[in-house]
Amino acid sequence: MQGVGFRPYVYRLAQECALTGSVFNDGDGVEIELQGVRTAEFVQRLSSEAPPLVLITELREEKLELRSEEIDFRIIPSESTAVQSAMIPADVATCEDCLTEMRDPADRRHRYPFTNCTNCGPRYTITASIPYDRPSTSMTKFPMCEDCAREYHDPADRRFHAQPNACPVCGPQLRFVRNARLHGCDVELEKDAALHAAQKEVAEGRILALRGLGGYHLAVDARDERAVHLLRIRKHRYKKPLAVMVRDVEAARRICETDAEEETLLASAQRPIVILRLREGHGIAPSVSLDNPTLGVMLPYTPLHHLLLDGEADMLVMTSGNVSEEPICIRRGEAAERLGDIADAFLHHDREILQRCDDSVFRVIDGTARPVRRARSYVPRPVLLAEEGPAVLAAGAEQKNTACVTRGRAAFLTQHIGDLENFETLAFFEESVAHLMDIYAITPVAVAHDLHPDYLGTQWARGSLESPLQQRLDGRPRIPVQHHHAHLVSCLAEHGRADEDAIGVILDGTGYGDDGTIWGGEFLTGSARGFTRAGHFLPVRMPGANAAVREPWRMAFAYLEAALGDEAQAAFPSWYARRSEKEIEAARFALAGDLNAPRTSSCGRLFDAVASLAGLQDVVDFEAQAAIALEFAAAAAISDCARPYGTEALEEEGSPIVLSFLPAIREIVKDLSVGISAPTVAARFHFSVVAGCVDAVERIAAHSGLRTVALSGGSFQNALLLEGLRRALTERHFTVLTHAQVPSNDGGVALGQAVIAQQRMKG
Repeated sequence: MQGVGFRPYVYRLAQECALTGSVFNDGDGVEIELQGVRTAEFVQRLSSEAPPLVLITELREEKLELRSEEIDFRIIPSESTAVQSAMIPADVATCEDCLTEMRDPADRRHRYPFTNCTNCGPRYTITASIPYDRPSTSMTKFPMCEDCAREYHDPADRRFHAQPNACPVCGPQLRFVRNARLHGCDVELEKDAALHAAQKEVAEGRILALRGLGGYHLAVDARDERAVHLLRIRKHRYKKPLAVMVRDVEAARRICETDAEEETLLASAQRPIVILRLREGHGIAPSVSLDNPTLGVMLPYTPLHHLLLDGEADMLVMTSGNVSEEPICIRRGEAAERLGDIADAFLHHDREILQRCDDSVFRVIDGTARPVRRARSYVPRPVLLAEEGPAVLAAGAEQKNTACVTRGRAAFLTQHIGDLENFETLAFFEESVAHLMDIYAITPVAVAHDLHPDYLGTQWARGSLESPLQQRLDGRPRIPVQHHHAHLVSCLAEHGRADEDAIGVILDGTGYGDDGTIWGGEFLTGSARGFTRAGHFLPVRMPGANAAVREPWRMAFAYLEAALGDEAQAAFPSWYARRSEKEIEAARFALAGDLNAPRTSSCGRLFDAVASLAGLQDVVDFEAQAAIALEFAAAAAISDCARPYGTEALEEEGSPIVLSFLPAIREIVKDLSVGISAPTVAARFHFSVVAGCVDAVERIAAHSGLRTVALSGGSFQNALLLEGLRRALTERHFTVLTHAQVPSNDGGVALGQAVIAQQRMKG
């Protein structure tokens, strides 16, 4: 990669070891020639002491003839071909060295909010094109002063070739602007005065729009209930949890329960949002997470964030600078227009953001950090595939969209795009794809897409929507890929096993099946070469179709009718009493007449149904809200309850296994009718899903002989489900593969699509 400080690091390490020779980037890798007594020490330290952005994928050694004329160690300039083939690193949190300088009153960068070096700072979000040099970034408008230039050209300095290098004399500056649209007056302040005004703004309960690294944040004091509630109203984000930024790990410990893995992730160079469990008496405003017992927490990752948190408000809600479901704002004028009805004031800066990039979100499950949303600080770091393949573009899924382009062994996923439901998000999708293609000089030979014909992403990939990017792809083959097959292969590809057959347990909400129905509780066998549907959850109708996704009571009604028939209302009158007679009759009519009630094997819709039956969530405001409520209810009783509800595996020769949860539904109704608590019901239900899936996998393994199982799909963001199923399968001596590089949800689908497309293009 360019801009990670590897060659100057090699130079300094060679000098420490008193070695002569050279370091040279030839495009395929870095070639180092060494001569001297301490070469073994150099090799041993090379990986262990490398700068944080360095990624060493392979290290090979070869003995050479002695060269008596070598008298020093040199950095040999790269050839243009090497520069063109290099990778651009992701953005990285401010390092301790830069923070120390920024906090030192005697240092020339004291309180400078754009301090950075080779080991930290912006990279991807400020890059327009390759090669990754200052003229190709948004720093081109800031000529370096003599002091900065001296650092930049000194191989012994940690700012050697740090493209964003700057200081208060020559670099970007802050500007505070009061929102006249809301306050009727103009106030503009610069530099440190702007920062102090921003700190005062949040301390006094107002909403600040802050231009950060990959876009604008909307910030308020996380302890101020009125301010948080106002932010929700103005942003139109009424129920979905908000993230909080705190000063340090110790501050995170005060409000949340943390373990060593979570704390390591919080303080990592990537600084993602980490989902943690709230402590009692945490002091965070109730409207931050509402009924959710967890909180998304992150540490400051730019000097500006560190400085802002040094004010009176030391815990800030930091949510994306947008109206819900729109792309994050990155430009000053765009922010003024789109956030003008939300923010009381703006803290701008004049370093342009060239690539919009939301914060990444992770959750530690089963002892492993797992991405929920992969964006800032992880993009464009590639997933390395087992072997090289043709260059392809994969358009990804409709929800939680990311796209993927490949070059050689590298699969580059875009940052999190969002749900492809409007043309603003589609434009963001196109700009992100075009940028990856341009910076890595990739010309795809094929375009992969989801099987669903009505998705906006599918229409785009098929060329139905004209755009400049589509013109560049004209004439390329279009390759449809079944949604759950892509999930399976994305998990296999993470582990370098995409060409090896495995059993895939793919559990999610919605995926278009190759039979035209809605899949979502799937047992597949196969690899990138193809798949067989070996089993699935029992299909149940969705009364109201998409309305059943927003209103889980509809799925509860469908499962009650399927499990108990005409006896359903008599068996569970308290549930029916929560719905109006008109609602029940409309749902019954949809089921009886097969009208607007498609069949689905969805795991997500099963969880929705049980959440409604248990009285946890009849209507949702955001995706997976009901399933999340069910998981957290189960967590409260999981240690007290180990007996699963019944399931039934229906086998017919030549047909997929059908896993029915209707026995579980009947038992759940009995339990709830006699006063068994919702947490106990939720816990037993989780055990039943695990037990049923294990049973199905063992049956499939007996037929196929396969002993490797890949777990993928959005339902595996559920910690109880993932931990329980992985443990149960491992105890039965299966090799279990799970996600850690890309999300198990639809944010990882593009990787699977790309690898499948590569396989098909190979023939």
